[in-house]
Amino acid sequence: MENTTNESSNLEFENRIDLTELQESVYQIKSQLSKVIVGQQRMMDLLIVALLADGHALIEGVPGVAKTVTAKLLSNTISIDFSRIQFTPDLMPSDILGTSVFNVKTSEFEFKKGPVFSNMILIDEINRAPAKTQAALFEVMEEQQITMDGVTYKMDEPFIVLATQNPVEQEGTYRLPEAQLDRFLFKINVEYPTAEEELEIVTREQALINGSKLDAVEPVISGAQITKYRALVKQIKVEPHLLKYIANIVVNTRSNSFLFLGASPRATIAILNAAKAFAGIHGRDFVTPEDIKSAAIPVLQHRVIVTPEREMEGLTSTQIIEQIIESVEIPR
Repeated sequence: MENTTNESSNLEFENRIDLTELQESVYQIKSQLSKVIVGQQRMMDLLIVALLADGHALIEGVPGVAKTVTAKLLSNTISIDFSRIQFTPDLMPSDILGTSVFNVKTSEFEFKKGPVFSNMILIDEINRAPAKTQAALFEVMEEQQITMDGVTYKMDEPFIVLATQNPVEQEGTYRLPEAQLDRFLFKINVEYPTAEEELEIVTREQALINGSKLDAVEPVISGAQITKYRALVKQIKVEPHLLKYIANIVVNTRSNSFLFLGASPRATIAILNAAKAFAGIHGRDFVTPEDIKSAAIPVLQHRVIVTPEREMEGLTSTQIIEQIIESVEIPR
């Protein structure tokens, strides 16, 4: 019996992939963010997972809950280029992608790159731009490239889009197209802080006399390390019965009577990649059902549409997805 115990304890440390450096980097990033951000551990985890899974994240919450600040702080922890774009109703696609400018000296048109040519893009209030401008993001978010005047320009790695939106304000906003929502790996809902966290926020603010909060956060990893970690995450093992578990969850969204629109195969792949990243940040080279559950709600909640009848009853997509996850048998 003693021998069996020793064998099982040894297995815990015999990963096929060495994830020690990745875990240490994740710890350092969260430590830097926690210098400024109080609470919001779930949001931090999801942003890091999105970064490791090579996906984009939509951050939704009321004004003042540190959506934009967290995105800017995350960029500060990594030695990469950062670009912020404030979306407005009069913003044009060329304001994002760039435009061709005539060079008098050469008598030729030259492409002047827009702010999307960066490693991490923060789009503030993404739902304030019209459909034409939203559509300008489709190619770059899916293929990490843009095509202008018949020429294709590749983005530098790593490339990630973080976007914020306010769920309450309706005036001067546009609904995001389903095709664009489907390109976000996660939708992250940012909640209000607890009473204890609120006290900590004002206590820190009172203690801050000189300097900026953003200055407290320093780079702890490089862009090359992110690319390396993404390659490691892809190697994490997923058993066939867990692949079937992921597929069953997504297929159930398409047959659920409470949902008008189910999730696409892109969602299935997104859950797979996110579950691998969750396993990676926990130091495991294999995926568990818990990793899949952790990924399922933030991956699916913005990709499905609740039927009007259920929406009028106050039922949300998150609640329906939770019901679906509970109804699908967990493989053993």
